[in-house]
Amino acid sequence: MKKIYYLKTCDTCRKILKEMDTTGFILQEIKTEPITVAQLEEMYALTKSYEVLFSRRAKKYKQMDLKSQILSETDYKQLILNEYTFLKRPVIIINNEVYVGNTKKRVDINK
Repeated sequence: MKKIYYLKTCDTCRKILKEMDTTGFILQEIKTEPITVAQLEEMYALTKSYEVLFSRRAKKYKQMDLKSQILSETDYKQLILNEYTFLKRPVIIINNEVYVGNTKKRVDINK
């Protein structure tokens, strides 16, 4: 399976998608088509961590004062399911490999 979870209003996601050959990928825009429990669990199976999938850059992270809280894996999972902006993006799945976020190393998967 080749799939990309992204947010169309995210400049970084748009830039990465523009630079990638997305032929053969299923693209899922997470605001209009929210991720399901099964999809998040599939990502977890590849990363072994909900925290890895969690974005601390989301505006709601600061608004909800989550920095001052000790969060468990269950908390991260529920936050991601409740609010799409908490999913670190893009999430790119190629067969049994997953690339999470937008660091240069992760973006260079086509090279």
